[in-house]
Amino acid sequence: MSEELERLYHQISNHEDNRAYAKLGWQPLYQADERALVAVVGHAPGRRAQATGLPWNDASGDRLIQWMGIDEADFRNPAKIAHIPMDFYYPGKGASGDLPPRKGFAPLWHPQLIRLMPRTRLFLLVGAYAQGYYLGEGRKRNLTETVRAFEEYLPRYFPLVHPSPLNFRWQQNNPWFEEAVLPRLKEEMRSALEG
Repeated sequence: MSEELERLYHQISNHEDNRAYAKLGWQPLYQADERALVAVVGHAPGRRAQATGLPWNDASGDRLIQWMGIDEADFRNPAKIAHIPMDFYYPGKGASGDLPPRKGFAPLWHPQLIRLMPRTRLFLLVGAYAQGYYLGEGRKRNLTETVRAFEEYLPRYFPLVHPSPLNFRWQQNNPWFEEAVLPRLKEEMRSALEG
């Protein structure tokens, strides 16, 4: 990790908005490196990921690795893959799943991180929060339509549905995702990682 990235990590860790998490003994959970070629932008760490200090350390992560067509070693290699969720801390449990990432968190920290990762050429936008932030008014009416129109956002962005096993009904209702989107995702990943 470069000195600038290390300095930024300490700024995030010590920021007043994150003091409550620091009191719990939590560290910001993301992975950024100036050599990274692909960035995975998701929601926020899950409970298990936060507890273990490993991004995407759950069944969703296993499925995402499979979708990307890479192995876990590459997925965890900071010189290849960055993990910069919309919030770097587990947000807590809500009525129907995890709470949303905090508003204002990504606009404060993402531009600084991305500036320090000049080789990153492909951003996987996993879920509606990431797509809303990065695509803005360019996204479609809903997540399904945005993911279906993935080619419009290439070569920089690749919108995806969340890989949670709980999304099996969505995949059953949208067979085009497995037929058309996942093969193209694997192609784009190969291209990006070849440098």
